[in-house]
Amino acid sequence: MNSYLLESNDEVALQKTINELIKKNNFEEALISTYDLEESSLSQALEDLDTYSFLSPKKVVIIRNIETINPDSSKKELEHLYNYVANALETNLLIVVARKLNNTLKFVKDLKKNFTYLKCEVNLAEFIKDFFKDYTLESGVVRILEDYCNGDISKLNNECHKLKDFAYQTKKITKKDIYELVEMKLGDSRDLTFAFVRSLAEKNKQEALKNYKELLNYNNTEPLAIIGLIASQIRIMYQVKVLEKEHLSNKEIALKLGEKSDYRIAKTKELTHFYSEEELLKLMIKLEEIDFKSKTQDVDYNFLIDMFIINM
Repeated sequence: MNSYLLESNDEVALQKTINELIKKNNFEEALISTYDLEESSLSQALEDLDTYSFLSPKKVVIIRNIETINPDSSKKELEHLYNYVANALETNLLIVVARKLNNTLKFVKDLKKNFTYLKCEVNLAEFIKDFFKDYTLESGVVRILEDYCNGDISKLNNECHKLKDFAYQTKKITKKDIYELVEMKLGDSRDLTFAFVRSLAEKNKQEALKNYKELLNYNNTEPLAIIGLIASQIRIMYQVKVLEKEHLSNKEIALKLGEKSDYRIAKTKELTHFYSEEELLKLMIKLEEIDFKSKTQDVDYNFLIDMFIINM
């Protein structure tokens, strides 16, 4: 069936999926028509679908922002759309796009029932490797670039283009290039904490000290709060490591831990292999000792955390 419903609010991920569908269905030479329902009517797109093309044997029709349609006032057009999909022309490739779908609406359920539904997501590591397939990447480049872009595929796409142009002659991307050319996208404090814990796990003390300073500068975060954030991240690592033994999926683990997305679980799994359960428990105890010392002794909090990093 050459009729697809795509959902994503990331234009790079959407365009990548659209290009893959065009290639997969052998429509590379076809004419492409796009109808944005914020500017055009669904009727115009339907007329195009029902009309044979005289300029090319095949055509691609893309309907964007389907979620903006009023299902009550557009019942006739939607029925027309569903009837077309049921009897779709093999010479047409129909791609309907939505930024965000409300799954409680009947009209959305009908769309998903009639179309092949795809949630457009991009594996960042694979995206980077494919983008630089003709380049040599220094060990660690993929991971650092992922972290610097903080899951933002649009930013990652832009930064990859920048790095590719910069290293056009050498055809080699180094960690130094990323540190000097890519501006880190700061997420929330948990994202910064994750980067800090990763540097600890990799025994990269210099990077850990740098990440700690970034945490301090994040909304003028107090050292006491940082210890809480680090302890929380290590606690999640411990819980994920325990639940991994039950062979649960990332989504199932996220549900058990009350996480809104399985993305953080997938990222946390990147670190769990660095530690045993016993080591994670010891880290939590060390953090509790730092917290206790800072409250009961005349010791500088930053000094205690710096020593914690140095003695890892």
